[in-house]
Amino acid sequence: MMRRIAVLDAPTNLGLRPPTASSVPGCGKAPGALRDHGLLARLRARDAGCLTPPRYDPGDWRPGDGVCHAPEISAYSAALADRIGAIIDRGEFPLVLGGDCSVLLGSALAMHRLGEAVGGRIGLVFVDGHSDFRHPGNASYVGAAAGEDLALVTGRGQSDLAAIEGRRPYFRDIDVVVLGIRAQDEYRLDLQAAGITTRPVPALRAEGAARTAQWAHEQLVDCAGYWVHIDVDVLDPAVMPAVDAPDPGGIAFAELEILLAGLVDTPHCLGVELTVFDPDYDPDGAYAAEIVNTVVAGLAPVAAPGAAPPRLLPADPVAPTPRTGNGRRAERGPAAVPAPAVATDPIGPPEAAANPIGTSAVATAPIGTPAVANGSGDRTPSPGEEPREWLPEPGETGPGPAVGPGLLRRVAVPEVDAPPAGETTPVTDDTA
Repeated sequence: MMRRIAVLDAPTNLGLRPPTASSVPGCGKAPGALRDHGLLARLRARDAGCLTPPRYDPGDWRPGDGVCHAPEISAYSAALADRIGAIIDRGEFPLVLGGDCSVLLGSALAMHRLGEAVGGRIGLVFVDGHSDFRHPGNASYVGAAAGEDLALVTGRGQSDLAAIEGRRPYFRDIDVVVLGIRAQDEYRLDLQAAGITTRPVPALRAEGAARTAQWAHEQLVDCAGYWVHIDVDVLDPAVMPAVDAPDPGGIAFAELEILLAGLVDTPHCLGVELTVFDPDYDPDGAYAAEIVNTVVAGLAPVAAPGAAPPRLLPADPVAPTPRTGNGRRAERGPAAVPAPAVATDPIGPPEAAANPIGTSAVATAPIGTPAVANGSGDRTPSPGEEPREWLPEPGETGPGPAVGPGLLRRVAVPEVDAPPAGETTPVTDDTA
């Protein structure tokens, strides 16, 4: 059994400032440029089409007006989440071709919906040359969503972007791993204070790309799965300068290939997005060709024989592992009220389920802890109450949104009116 890749174009440039007063960012051309180099054929992927964005028009926006194009980005993100959800429901692996980094809002919304549906949390591996963590709490003003996407998807910023459909945050701080930022990133201390785990380029290179992928997976052991965001400005401009904000000190194409392969070589990885490549800075197509070569090689484990989508099953109760202030996981201690967890294991024959991330045919480590009831759809069973597993009969959809063939085995979690005694609802840092 193979995981079929579905390629969806999201050619939005709404999250970037104009390069000049009379021009528009060129990253909206990226999906077409990558397709021209045979990306779909080489991946043997299904063409999932293109979600056309609204018109790029900053109009009379001025600093202090909030995020530029916010209404358009919000609407586009909801539509993108629908498209990503439809791909996952088919049992396929989405590869989203951006566009700028505001694409992450649509992916994040889709992941939050999925986490609610399966009763667990979805994590984020954020591979980017910049932290994109600017928000009203640490900056004099905001404006370009592509420079604020990580802040927005972790609940910081104006509600029309950070809380679409009343969901806030889409990813919890503890469920985010940031890889590839520069050592002197402007917001590195803010990430540390938030408890967001990071591995800047010097540490990534010291440990190696393969071990860094393994490490990132281990950081998200309490999640039911994770999404991968890749901004190609993680690459050093000496090898790939065709981005809007090149920054020295990045990684090489070979390192990105190894990192990507390690991140996707597990059924816990739910999909990947690629952002910020700007063909306007690539007149002969050489950089597009390099990106395609890297993506094809990096995604090879997804379509390899034996690769399969995840299925989520209840596991033994365990409390999520806390992190210390530097983002590292602390030693596990006894939990006052253990929370039920959600585990995944590969679908398919056991002999085909091995992967270098360390996932066996039946996962033994809990990889998802549902959130305490907080009004956003996350729920926790009462102490001592067993989660009930629902398995569909052929042709049956059962409770909740329909799940595509063979993708997920849905876990029905009993609703509760309030958190159990001694527990409190996690508080999100909302700086809007």
